[in-house]
Amino acid sequence: MGSIQSSTPFQIKEAPIDGHRPMKVRVIGAGYSGIYLGIRIPERLRNIDLQIYEKSDAVGGTWWVNRYPGCACDIPAHSYQYSFNPNPNWSSFYAPQKEICAYLQGTAEKFGVLRFVKLLHEVKSCQWDENRKKWILTVHRTDTGETLEDDADVLISARGNLSDPAWPKIPGLDSFKGEIMHSAKWNEKYDFKNKKIGVIGNGSSAIQIVPNLQKVEGAHLSCFVRSKTWITNPFGENVMRKLGLDPNKLEFSEEQRKEFATNPEKFFDFRRIIEVDGNTIHEVSIRGSAMQLGGIAAFAAAMRARLAKKPEIADFLIPAFGIGCRRATPGPGYLEALAADNVDFVTDPIAAVTPTGVSLASGRAVALDALVCATGFNTSSAPPFEVRGRGGVTLGERFAPHPTAYLSVAVDGFPNLFLMLGPNSAIGSGSLTVILEREGDYAVKCIRKLQKEDYAAMAVKPERVRDWDAYCAEYFRRTVYTDDCHSWYKSAGGDGDRIVGLWPGSTMHALEALRAPRWEDYDWESVDGPAANRLRWLGNGWSLTHTPAQAEGEYLGDPAWYIHPRFLDIPLPGRPEEAEEYKALPFSH
Repeated sequence: MGSIQSSTPFQIKEAPIDGHRPMKVRVIGAGYSGIYLGIRIPERLRNIDLQIYEKSDAVGGTWWVNRYPGCACDIPAHSYQYSFNPNPNWSSFYAPQKEICAYLQGTAEKFGVLRFVKLLHEVKSCQWDENRKKWILTVHRTDTGETLEDDADVLISARGNLSDPAWPKIPGLDSFKGEIMHSAKWNEKYDFKNKKIGVIGNGSSAIQIVPNLQKVEGAHLSCFVRSKTWITNPFGENVMRKLGLDPNKLEFSEEQRKEFATNPEKFFDFRRIIEVDGNTIHEVSIRGSAMQLGGIAAFAAAMRARLAKKPEIADFLIPAFGIGCRRATPGPGYLEALAADNVDFVTDPIAAVTPTGVSLASGRAVALDALVCATGFNTSSAPPFEVRGRGGVTLGERFAPHPTAYLSVAVDGFPNLFLMLGPNSAIGSGSLTVILEREGDYAVKCIRKLQKEDYAAMAVKPERVRDWDAYCAEYFRRTVYTDDCHSWYKSAGGDGDRIVGLWPGSTMHALEALRAPRWEDYDWESVDGPAANRLRWLGNGWSLTHTPAQAEGEYLGDPAWYIHPRFLDIPLPGRPEEAEEYKALPFSH
């Protein structure tokens, strides 16, 4: 048998196998996603030059930017936190914005993230350099006006999908002489007392804003609503009842919070009930399911009861589409506010904004002192700054006719770019933050492979992106998300035929899909070029763990690390597949 010959002389790489070449990683955004990456990248990787660019003057992302009255989490707060840093001190089942922002900032400080964050640094453009196999970034310092250039081996967009406000496209919007603001650009100094206030929209932000403005002394509201929507019962009703608590009292008492803080088992049980409840209502998204049909009957009756004072509002609001086609919101106090005497519910389209108010399609003029645009965000779209991949193609061009990204994290033609909460990342039920964590873990695993195995670039194969896109389209056909409704889940500004905002499945489905990268779905380029020996990363036969340090008798690592308890994978005694604690684990089924 002949030996295998190589046409290129092979040279050993003079480095230990676990030396891990230095790499630069740049993260855009310091909200939930950016903070998570600021924790996990330095924890799990070595030799990484990490920087997190944040355009605002503090970390917190959307929870720092959004400060409108009533701004709060509209899912149970205990399901909207990092899995490893549970907070027993939420004041309410739906935590207010200030508490969530404080939690994020506290988490960043607790785990040392702030040393990597550059505040008031706004990324303006990102360009892939094919020759250098690097991303070239242009960054604007908003405090000094200085423009900087940076480069990165890996770029991660962690800007989220609630960071680019969408203003309504209404003629004359710029002509209004009163106070105008977006829910994400709130003027906290403006006094709404004795003012005529217009609120455009009835999505999640408007549903929280209206009850608060309705209570302002002397205020009169005109709510301009064009879309039907489901206002559900509070998501936590079942949880509260299971715990023997009053579902109408969403605030936690001092005594309850103290018990959560001092009784870890009870606190865990409480959190688990919330997670189980959130994950098991996934069935409601399936068109014609028992849960969907039962919910329609129950919530329609509840909405009519809450709007008994103005039944005509219920006639307009209650949809023909399924629960969840638009994002379902509990909206405590919203329907009651619409029924109040100082609120007008206006369904006529706005034809134009005038200097003194709005003109309706019916010809009626509505005088206003302030106009609030609760019109949401440009979700799942390309970032509002230029991102150019191979061949000069922009991410905006690649996202036509609709945004798509393999497993929501990678786009073909854009090597070494990972998206956090990219297209098809959000979820209709269950925990969003645990999906965010799994996406971050996925990116970390990819960086480790690039770094350890000396790959200069990885790029998802175009055919895998097409496969993913086809899977999403087919999956969503069976769900209520494709019903006839206007929703930010959809392409084309909410009216398209593709679901681009939601993961095609449940939270548990997403966690399993993102558990381990499928390396075969990517194309790889070696740092040593296409003719390189692909096993050169094996190095010189040494490991850092037994490489001598400068001091005699000391090593760069621990030559016996594998016997330490933290690294041991100890099987259960006897027949582990029959042990009760084994049966309880998800992978045993």
